[in-house]
Amino acid sequence: MTEPRFLLLSDVAAELNVSDSQVYHMVRSGELPAIKIGGRGQWRVERAKLEEYIAGKYAETAAWVRDNPLSEREAD
Repeated sequence: MTEPRFLLLSDVAAELNVSDSQVYHMVRSGELPAIKIGGRGQWRVERAKLEEYIAGKYAETAAWVRDNPLSEREAD
C-alpha cells in the first residue's frame, strides 16, 4: 500500500515527534508549507514538502554544528 500524498497535522506531529500545536504554528508561520482544503479549511501537508522541510533542517543543523564546535570541556 502506498503512503498518502497529504498528511493531517496530527500525522506530521507524530512523524516529527512534536505536539499538534507546534505543527500548527509551523504551518501558520509559513515555516512548513501546507494547504487548506474543504469547506472547513482543514490543513494538509504534502509528504514531499515534509521531506523537504526535514532535509532543510538537517542542513541547517549541520551548518550550526560546523559554526559552533564543541569546546574541550564539552567534549568530555
